[in-house]
Amino acid sequence: MRGRLLGGVARCFRTRRTVGPARRPLSGGSPQLEALFARGGPLRTFLERRAGPEAQARAGGAELAAAAGLLREKERELRETERLLRDENEDLRKLAENEITSCQKEIAQLKHQIILLLVPSEETDESDLILEVTAGVGGQEAMLFTAEMFDMYQQYAAFKRWHFETLEYFPSEIGGLRHASASIGGSEAYKHMKFEGGVHRVQRVPKTEKQGRIHTSTMTVAILPQPTEIHLVINPKDLRIDTKRASGAGGQHVNTTDSAVRIVHLPTGVVSECQQERSQLKNREMAMKKLRAKLYSMRLEEETSKRYSARKIQIGTKGRSEKIRTYNFPQNRVTDHRINKSLHDLETFMQGEYLLDELVQSLKDYADYESLVEIISRKL
Repeated sequence: MRGRLLGGVARCFRTRRTVGPARRPLSGGSPQLEALFARGGPLRTFLERRAGPEAQARAGGAELAAAAGLLREKERELRETERLLRDENEDLRKLAENEITSCQKEIAQLKHQIILLLVPSEETDESDLILEVTAGVGGQEAMLFTAEMFDMYQQYAAFKRWHFETLEYFPSEIGGLRHASASIGGSEAYKHMKFEGGVHRVQRVPKTEKQGRIHTSTMTVAILPQPTEIHLVINPKDLRIDTKRASGAGGQHVNTTDSAVRIVHLPTGVVSECQQERSQLKNREMAMKKLRAKLYSMRLEEETSKRYSARKIQIGTKGRSEKIRTYNFPQNRVTDHRINKSLHDLETFMQGEYLLDELVQSLKDYADYESLVEIISRKL
């Protein structure tokens, strides 16, 4: 038996295959996804049924069958190698430990590859996006929190090496933010940001509170995918473009030049405005970019509302009205209610780096889980 297991370890080294590069980063795998991959689970049954000649003849069928077969082989090798951890030979145990780590990494990559083959990419996943933040209930405290959230997403864009351009910014009297929008572009920007849309709630003692009472305030995030010319064509005859003098903070040019631009899409009544820049041409370009994103988002929502109506993680109008996350400063905790996941160290989270990225990955994992459940139930 020991000789056969030694041979198994050697075989792991000899037959180690390189799994193709993943098209998106891989986390440790959510518990829900791991449950689907469990031996005897629904996903295993589904993969076994797809291993037949007829199923392999379909588009991507052979690649899926090959990945599933390699997964079974690697898991068998892992089980055999784990038995060597009880061997009396210390060198052999160390060798087994190293091989177990390697096999586990390959197994995780193979599971991720299977998910990529089964879960179709969305048309918008590679798109750039428009971010909109708006203060909700809570007066000045809501506006202060909205400003912090806008800064967090700007820092997250820098962390992901995306381009971030402010389109409009309407501050409040004490340094908060009433409303703002920004264009964000870069590798898989929309794929990462699309689950951020919704109502974000903050619980803390406001700076304006003199008696130390905890207040609850809200702000809303909207994430609109930015379409390409191919995905959305707008007839210029359907637009009414007005110019006016800018209002609010902005220096000497405010109320002296007609630099602000307002565009109305006549068939739908959708309005887009911009007065961020001194140049009317630049404001017109930015307003048009926002209008295209709004119209594209409306079209996508019509197409996907029926398909995704039962999912916990929503995108679009339904998601924007949902209270998705609570930022509890007294308890130093942020909780995403859709996946019941909490992270501590709010100060670090609000810096928009690895903790926010961890939560984003958890949301993507859960969305993959929901997609797989749908696929399995539809095809079993």
